[in-house]
Amino acid sequence: MQTVVIVIHLMIVATLIATVLLQKSEGGGLGIGGGAGFMSSRGTANLLSRTTAILAAGFFVTSLFLSWLASYDRKPSSIILPTTQSQPAGGATPTVPSSGGGVLDSLKKSEERQSPPAPSGPEAPRSQ
Repeated sequence: MQTVVIVIHLMIVATLIATVLLQKSEGGGLGIGGGAGFMSSRGTANLLSRTTAILAAGFFVTSLFLSWLASYDRKPSSIILPTTQSQPAGGATPTVPSSGGGVLDSLKKSEERQSPPAPSGPEAPRSQ
């Protein structure tokens, strides 16, 4: 399916490029195209303008369809949390690499290192 849409997309692109290059230059850009060519009548200009618009719409639609088709099977992923690994069949817990973990895990570990654990209940003051 995706290959068929890519082939159609490439055919539209090639035709769109040819159609744009056949049109008469209106501004003096490079100074080319001001003379009378084989396609210089008003009717041909309207035909080429309409053809360009139709091909541009086809290019837009096939581009959107290809991007939707590419993301159809993609699963959402988080850039903050690490990806979860499947549990081994033996029931053993997986080892977590020391350098791994997400941003939130590293922030939590650094916060735990800086602050002492909170008391579980009221305590008497200690002398120093």
